[in-house]
Amino acid sequence: MKTDIHPDYHRIKVQMTDGSTYETRSTWGKEGDTLTLDIDPTSHPAWTGGTGKMLDTGGQVARFNKRFGGLTLGKK
Repeated sequence: MKTDIHPDYHRIKVQMTDGSTYETRSTWGKEGDTLTLDIDPTSHPAWTGGTGKMLDTGGQVARFNKRFGGLTLGKK
């Protein structure tokens, strides 16, 4: 391995949104720093099964017909 080209790899603490912490190794920050997470597996809907709501006003077919409903593709 070449010297002086790799970032410093050291121990940090990671604080979850619920206040719990764990220790890991990272290139983030300095030795002993604490990384405070805003979103983590205990609070993010992708992991907790939260309900995401998509608003669809009219649907794909309705939007298509609104844009191209007056077009004709030949003789009737």
